Amino acid sequence: MISLDEAVTARLESHGARFEVLVDPDAALEIKRGEFDEDLEDYIAAEDVFEDASSGDRPAEDDLEKVFDTTDPLEIIPEVIKEGEIQITADQRREMQEQKRKQLITTIARNAINPQMDDAPHPPERIENALEEAGFTVDPMEPVSEQVDDALDDLRPVIPIRFEEVSIAVQIPPEHAGSAQAKIRQYGDLESEEWQPDGSWIGVITFPAGLQNDFYDVVNENTSGKAETQVVKDKDDLKTR
Repeated sequence: MISLDEAVTARLESHGARFEVLVDPDAALEIKRGEFDEDLEDYIAAEDVFEDASSGDRPAEDDLEKVFDTTDPLEIIPEVIKEGEIQITADQRREMQEQKRKQLITTIARNAINPQMDDAPHPPERIENALEEAGFTVDPMEPVSEQVDDALDDLRPVIPIRFEEVSIAVQIPPEHAGSAQAKIRQYGDLESEEWQPDGSWIGVITFPAGLQNDFYDVVNENTSGKAETQVVKDKDDLKTR
């Protein structure tokens, strides 16, 4: 279950009665869209249906039976969310908006590059400042994934930006190959790998271009800075990093 502070109220009025449930806001939106496939008990603040959640008053069982044909809260809660309205306070709205804003910045920074600066990633601070300059407003009630395209449209007049993946070839010397390759290969999609006769390891990893700096940090930390890396443009065009 979640805490009361994390929950929003979903309210349904039907047959002259009111029904309220306390639920995680993102889960509520997924339930409304028919996209929720998690364990409901992990995303509610109370396994109960209320007439007034703020006071703890409960509706009559006859009203539950009349509207939902059951008194089981776990069956009723999704119906209240689907058919009712999600109530959020001004403070909850601000908090949700701030959380979604941070998620949006992280998502864009992980996937975006600057095509005018040799495809270098944009730091999160630059994304944040550009969103503010563009006047983009994050919708606290929409998933971040559905706001990315609109955010990019607003960002493009402010900064050069596009989403892209990058493939990087890494060669790890023998003394680090065993442990380092195990961590590096998990960073993205391993396109190919080859063990050399001297015990060194070469692999090509593909991942969101915005994570390049983090990737190089991981490589350096696990090889004491002794690995060699190349950004793979195509089979015949390699650029040493």
